Amino acid sequence: MNRRDFLSRQALTLGAFPLARPFADTASSPASHEFSLSAHRFSHPLAIAMWDFSWLERRWPGAGYENWDEVLNELKVRGYDAVRIDAYPHLVSIGPEREWDILPPWNTQDWGSPAATKVQVQPALNMFIEKCAERGIWVGLSTWIQKDRTHAYSQIESPQDLGRAWVATLDTIKEAGLLGHILYVDIINEWPIRPWTPFLSDEQRKSRPEIKRWEQQSLEVLRADYPDLSYTFSGWPVETVEPGEFDGYDLFDLHIWMAGGEFYRKIGYNYERFDPIGYERVVQHAEKLYREDPDHWRRILLERINRAASQSRTTRLPLMTTESWALVDYKDWPLLSWDWIKELCDYGVREAAATGRWVALATSNFCGPQFQGMWRDVAWHQRLTRVIHDAPVDPDLRISL
Repeated sequence: MNRRDFLSRQALTLGAFPLARPFADTASSPASHEFSLSAHRFSHPLAIAMWDFSWLERRWPGAGYENWDEVLNELKVRGYDAVRIDAYPHLVSIGPEREWDILPPWNTQDWGSPAATKVQVQPALNMFIEKCAERGIWVGLSTWIQKDRTHAYSQIESPQDLGRAWVATLDTIKEAGLLGHILYVDIINEWPIRPWTPFLSDEQRKSRPEIKRWEQQSLEVLRADYPDLSYTFSGWPVETVEPGEFDGYDLFDLHIWMAGGEFYRKIGYNYERFDPIGYERVVQHAEKLYREDPDHWRRILLERINRAASQSRTTRLPLMTTESWALVDYKDWPLLSWDWIKELCDYGVREAAATGRWVALATSNFCGPQFQGMWRDVAWHQRLTRVIHDAPVDPDLRISL
């Protein structure tokens, strides 16, 4: 079902929730410029930050998310309208208030915890959503299927199991009266790569019919209970769009970086998750390689942005990008500068915003308090969130009244 099919129910939906709804039904913006997600209408593209599983796991002193009120205020000051987080549906569906022992997906990155930790998803999830709602910040739900000591992911044996896990999670949000603040649901982050789909076999991941079966059948379960939400499986721009390949999607959450491919091959970076050699090579080679020919690397980024825009035009689906534009992996580290990362991200935001295909944009996937070198540059964030808010939205993505 497409978002346009929900507009007839929009007035009832928008009137059902008492907390703040940013940019919904904005009188100052012409209706012809509005677009909708999850049956809510918006007057301009949203600036969105990706807080993944960090929002819940990085709560030790100095980790960045120990005080949600403080960090959400800081997010709002920087101009952001939305945040994308891990809702841990596979854990909520088993024990929403149970304490879970989480195993780290890496110790080299600053997303989440670099060591084993404990989480209790509910009532924390609802508390976080309510704090966002109080500040007029929308919440996008996703999942990285974090592993725990009980291997809870192994209970996802079918697409129906995946759909039911999400239904159970949405039920807990609905019971708290917070469903109206959910922007969209990304059923699996970066579907269907191995780190985030431990419940799939390698043979399943390689089979497009099998992957499509998982998409369609999990969506059927979700839409039976929650038809008015927007759904997607996040991923990357594809070379060509096959007929029917993205049937059932309401939007694309496409992750777009300059790095990967040629750039990472040249510096010798291989996404090392538990070995510092990857970052040693980033320190030695990354900025130097970029500075030698920045136009070349910008062209690569622009090609990927244009491919995504073309994919959106073909499918007539709106674009969202929550992870972007420079390197996939980076952090505060000796001899690493944020200047060139911010330079590339500035370029990516402006080029993507100008296409008219994006309804929500990240400034980077490092837009969180644990990345102090980027987070503390408030003016940089404010400058780019203004670019996002001022961006056009193509006529085919707008609401027709």
